[in-house]
Amino acid sequence: MSRPPLEVADIVRQHGVAFLARYGATLSGAQHRALRAIAVCRTAALGGHITQCDHCGHEVQAYNSCWHRSCPKCHGAAQATWLAAQEGELLETPYAHVIFTLPHDLGPLALQNPRQLYGLLFRTVAQTLQDIAQDPKHLGAEIGGFAVLHTWGQQLHHHPHLHCVLPAGGIAPDGAQWVSCRPHFFLPVRVLSRRFRRLDLAGLEHLYGQGHLTLTGRCRELAEPPPWRCLLAALRDQEWVVYAKEPIQAPRHVLQYLARSTHRVAISNHRLMALDNGQVTFRSKDYQRGHRLRTQTLEAVEFLRRLLLHVPPHGFHRIRHFGVLANRVRQEKLAQCRTLLGHATQPHTREEAVDLTTPAVSAGEPGSVCPVCQHGRLQLVKTLYRQPAAWDLSVPAPGLDTS
Repeated sequence: MSRPPLEVADIVRQHGVAFLARYGATLSGAQHRALRAIAVCRTAALGGHITQCDHCGHEVQAYNSCWHRSCPKCHGAAQATWLAAQEGELLETPYAHVIFTLPHDLGPLALQNPRQLYGLLFRTVAQTLQDIAQDPKHLGAEIGGFAVLHTWGQQLHHHPHLHCVLPAGGIAPDGAQWVSCRPHFFLPVRVLSRRFRRLDLAGLEHLYGQGHLTLTGRCRELAEPPPWRCLLAALRDQEWVVYAKEPIQAPRHVLQYLARSTHRVAISNHRLMALDNGQVTFRSKDYQRGHRLRTQTLEAVEFLRRLLLHVPPHGFHRIRHFGVLANRVRQEKLAQCRTLLGHATQPHTREEAVDLTTPAVSAGEPGSVCPVCQHGRLQLVKTLYRQPAAWDLSVPAPGLDTS
């Protein structure tokens, strides 16, 4: 794949120093690491290698990737590996896609306490889905799935929401049959919204009462009980947004959806259009006007500020499984689900799924097909060691990889 004409890394290298001068003191360690990783990805600062075709002698020089999960160039491989593992766990049944959005009023609190509020979001959403699904008035079954945290909108504003993908059915209470949802309908969004709101607000009150929330800056006044109670009262009066798509009838299409959502970063390089006079122009979709494409122009420093809002805390898991697909019971419950659905044997194990669907070797890597003659294989002939000097964001990156 050819290198896009403009990359996020180009913006970081040209305007990272100005950004750090304005916002560096407010960044977390994870955000600092993300900024540097994006800047040095696939440059001489990380080292690399030279490969040579064993047929025509063509040489390819390639630099190493940073493998940071917020880097637009590095999430593809992790996504492919994860999808390969998930393919072995796909059930032959329709799948539901439900989105839970955190209210805008909680945005400042979430930015100051991302680990606490995003963790609470995962817990309350999983509990909400399971509680409503177990109610005989709705589905009356034990369900499970996985949730993916996204914190951005198309214009890079802070917009935390959880994408949940799960089989549109579950195991009956007696474990003797599979209970499918009604045609074209999974669970009532109004009921989900009310339960989600109640559970999340209860969790917020618990975190506040235990002193687990950082309340400074814009949230300083919330340290006093009266403003905190006013915030909770306002949140109780709001309708919390829950959106449920019609169940996907062809389960193999689920994998195509997963590829677009699981390891996605806030913005891809291919959405960038121009970097001129300190202004970044990029494409975005206007969801309020029929998903129309539009362009957005931001000051480069503001672009980087919005981008780094979406770097998760160090070690925070953005993809989590729950219910019958929770890690501790997944294999046992999957076998039970397949039996109830009429598929008594699993197609292949989790490990075999990864081996059978591992993506092709990347271009320029040892063992890949020669890009010139398309016949020979590239063989490693030289290792390029890391550039010893510390990276200076004010200096253009040496040796950009064009792969």
